[in-house]
Amino acid sequence: MFSKSARFYDAIYAAIGKNYAAEVRKLRALIRQHKRSPGKALLEVACGTGCHAARLHRYYQVEGLDLDPKMLAVAREKCPGISFHQADMVDFDLGRQFDVVTCLFSSIGYVKTRVRLQQAIQAMSRHLVPGGVLLIEPWFAPDTFYPGRAHGLFVDQPDLKIARMNISRVEDGVSILDFHYLMATPRGIRHFTERHELGLFTHEEYLEAFRASGLEVVHDPEGLDGRGLYIGKKPLTTPQE
Repeated sequence: MFSKSARFYDAIYAAIGKNYAAEVRKLRALIRQHKRSPGKALLEVACGTGCHAARLHRYYQVEGLDLDPKMLAVAREKCPGISFHQADMVDFDLGRQFDVVTCLFSSIGYVKTRVRLQQAIQAMSRHLVPGGVLLIEPWFAPDTFYPGRAHGLFVDQPDLKIARMNISRVEDGVSILDFHYLMATPRGIRHFTERHELGLFTHEEYLEAFRASGLEVVHDPEGLDGRGLYIGKKPLTTPQE
């Protein structure tokens, strides 16, 4: 995924104005609104380089989880007081539960298939205490993703210049993003590529996956930055057989 660009990931998204502090403020308000458990243990699934975790750590007992070891290496340097785990969101088992589980910045799309979407949400639900809350920021739906468009993103710092470009496409219900990076530093210029494949799931498929995992679910169409947000609430009591 972002293994080749992990060291430059924060610079790339800073260049387009991603506001982690504002997102965390909105996230905290939603947690206060929906969480019914008394604790403050929070697990960030697909934590990346730890930009959300670093800010959430001020308010919660945070742990992070990601599949990419290079992203985790950056997160551990940035957040030495936080425990980070390397695991797949589809089948992870940390042996404990949390009051809040998050999966942000559309990372859920990397599960790619509907079956794996259901498995990932089941895994996250298993890690919630009764009354806990799961917040997932979705990737595009099939009818809101427009393939064939050219995209460009540019970093212009004194000692770091990056141009990242791609033309998106869809294959078998999966969006394909082949990122081409041209990067210049005082050490020279290099070009590299990364392929990102994200499943395109409908609103109904998200709702079904939450409900199949035993969660009450509501959809916030705005979410943290316009991508929307699915909020799953684990019942305080388990239904009787």
